[in-house]
Amino acid sequence: MDSTKIFDQDCRQCKRLDEFLLEVKHNYPDYHARPVAPFGDPNARLLIVGLAPGMHGANATGRPFTGDYAGLLLYETLYEFGYSNRPISESLTDGLELKDCRITNAVKCLPPQNKPTGAEIALCNNFLAAELKTLPQGVVILALGTIAHQAVLKAYGLKLSGAKFGHSVLHELPDGRMLVDSYHTSRYNVQTNRLTKAMFIDVFRTIGTLLERA
Repeated sequence: MDSTKIFDQDCRQCKRLDEFLLEVKHNYPDYHARPVAPFGDPNARLLIVGLAPGMHGANATGRPFTGDYAGLLLYETLYEFGYSNRPISESLTDGLELKDCRITNAVKCLPPQNKPTGAEIALCNNFLAAELKTLPQGVVILALGTIAHQAVLKAYGLKLSGAKFGHSVLHELPDGRMLVDSYHTSRYNVQTNRLTKAMFIDVFRTIGTLLERA
């Protein structure tokens, strides 16, 4: 793989994922069903890292966290904090734009049962590592969930045991950037109140403070 690329629309490195996407495309011909590109401001100071495209969300629409439940709280909060011009993300043609924010995924392709293997996460990690290198020095990275958190550590060449995931926990990275953890905005987490809107807003207030200091 060309380690300088942040995304490859034609990537087919992971045989299991490639075969699964072909099957999904057959069953849902109108779905994107390909690797999903990062979305947002190329010079963003906030990078949000999710897990992977959802079956009927990003995998269908071609935009991270778009078209499924996991995007509801995320895009609503981005709008409230001035990172987005719309509170809802529906499709590639809805006119939504992000300001000073970009959204990407640890794994760019839809995995079966939304569970990528360790090997698949590792293969896709070069894209994330390359993407991190394109961002400004003072960027804040928001990891949604444990896998996203670990993917960021791996992209930096850090041991996973060196920084444990925890909601609203901050980690300083070797280059001085800050990694902020949050529970994922999944339907399960939101509906069980593991992640409430108030908790998520507090995370974004922390991010705002970090960016002001930077």
